[in-house]
Amino acid sequence: MDVKSALIDQYGAALEMLKQAITKCPPSRWNDPQNRKQFWQVAYHTLFYTHLYLHDNLKAFQPWAKHSKEAEHLGPLHEKAEMVEPYSRAEVLEFLELCRQTVEKNVSSQDLEAESGFDWLPFNKLELQLYNIRHIQHHAAELIEWLGAAEGIDVDWVSTTPART
Repeated sequence: MDVKSALIDQYGAALEMLKQAITKCPPSRWNDPQNRKQFWQVAYHTLFYTHLYLHDNLKAFQPWAKHSKEAEHLGPLHEKAEMVEPYSRAEVLEFLELCRQTVEKNVSSQDLEAESGFDWLPFNKLELQLYNIRHIQHHAAELIEWLGAAEGIDVDWVSTTPART
């Protein structure tokens, strides 16, 4: 297996774990005002940056058709997301599928030795792919932990891209 195939496979596994978390989230947790960050918001943020970093650079990036700039941030800027209508589960899953397709299309054609393409990430495309997968897994784990602690819901470990039907 070559490096690009391995990267595509691990993107698929990470996105599948995120998909499980999104799918299993109870409606009451999706936009729970008791949470500092909303479930939908963390999922959307994860997918926004996944999609961004799958492109060659900021100039080549075309946001998802339903993108809302206020919803992409977490941390100090995440308060802007509170002014946005929450994305539905179906919309977030639609975005996840776009990210999956973008992985399959873009990773195979990238020069992994080239610079990241994003001046705030001072490494090459190979490391950018690892960074991006770690970001997906970080937030998937965050959402999975919320589901487990609050609802007793488990998400299965995915070691490789599931077969597509």
